[in-house]
Amino acid sequence: MRSPAANADSRLSLWQRVREYAVLPDMIQAATARRSVGDWAGACAVTRVDVDLSLRAVVHRHGRELAARLRDDLRHLVPDLLRWHLPRTAPDGLLRPGLTVTLARYGPPGRGGTGAAQLVARTPPAWADAGQRISLAVWAGPGDDAAAHPHPRPDRRFRLDLHRHLWDARRAGELRVRSGADLPAVDPAGPAHGYPAHRWPAEAALLLRAEESTGEAVAVRLGSRRRLILQRRGGGWTARSGRSTALPVLPDAATRTPPDVELLRHRMIELDRLHPLVASALAPGAPATVRARDDRPGDQPRLVDCRGARHRIGLVDGVLAPLDHDPAEVRREELLATLTGTPLPCLRAIDEAHRRPESLPDIRARLDHGDLPGAVAAVEALLGPDALLRHGELRAELEDAALRRISHGLFRAGLAGRCPVPSTRDPRSASDRRSHPRHALFR
Repeated sequence: MRSPAANADSRLSLWQRVREYAVLPDMIQAATARRSVGDWAGACAVTRVDVDLSLRAVVHRHGRELAARLRDDLRHLVPDLLRWHLPRTAPDGLLRPGLTVTLARYGPPGRGGTGAAQLVARTPPAWADAGQRISLAVWAGPGDDAAAHPHPRPDRRFRLDLHRHLWDARRAGELRVRSGADLPAVDPAGPAHGYPAHRWPAEAALLLRAEESTGEAVAVRLGSRRRLILQRRGGGWTARSGRSTALPVLPDAATRTPPDVELLRHRMIELDRLHPLVASALAPGAPATVRARDDRPGDQPRLVDCRGARHRIGLVDGVLAPLDHDPAEVRREELLATLTGTPLPCLRAIDEAHRRPESLPDIRARLDHGDLPGAVAAVEALLGPDALLRHGELRAELEDAALRRISHGLFRAGLAGRCPVPSTRDPRSASDRRSHPRHALFR
């Protein structure tokens, strides 16, 4: 059994990788430029957020006053900040699939959390998560359920209407106080590290007011098997083990310490690697800028030990080629390899770069988190823009990314489950076609 410290280290390592790949500086800068001129829809577009709502339909159904409030919230929505804070899952740190998250509620709560129109953000199911896209919609009850979505109703545990600082530009500065980062941790409930129990009473009171509850208790989820009941008694709060489905549930955003706070405490990330609004909230006075990730491959040839000498391989006329062998020798060696002989080490290194390069984990992470242009650029920098991919793990990853995009398109079209698309990660479904890296993703 892993110790709590090991679990904490694993969780922080996961979030460290998420911060590296999930919301890139280019996305933040592009979205900020759109928001600065009032183009909230454009900001959504560059952050891969689909807008599945119509303000005209909202006016017709809910009236002009509610539509005006919704429009105001959309103008202050920071879609890249929303993506930054949405729940994620191990082991890859991808967005939690099949989730409906309330961002804002326009009216009093009703039975089961219905009865009020809500601005919600949705993530697709795991089988259709290509591009890690998010969608925005208005939900006002069972009649608004998205037919293709596995969980179209807002989740009680994952809600951000009480934590607007995680998506609303007007409230982003509240992060430091709401996260508990400005106070020493006092742990009356005894949960593991990573739970700001000293903030729970204030968050529980906020939840009870929002739910217009006459009760004095809320449920706190600490993990898949552990629950607490936080009870208000007199002027204080007490915690005890227990479960109750009838109690309001303290949202995860209030239950856990935000990962950025923990990453900073453990010196696993620098301020300029955080989202600018997060950095300025956690470190008031810090410049609200984000440092671009300098991961462009160098133009220097790679060195290979070849027959007792150090040879170079590099890009020539758009393809990866040996630089220290004449063309006639290369043709002879390629023919030898075709006849099951052992080719030159330089040719073996090129073949390995095509099939399973050292940068494959980086390329895979880019694909998983939706950075298709970045993945294609990395492949072209490695193999050349005119290279033809050979059979191997790299080609399988690129083809699988293309097929998953088709699956997402089927999901968006409401054809979920009707046209299954096989994955090329299963070698039995791999095609014999040679494919260009760009075509593999954008065909």
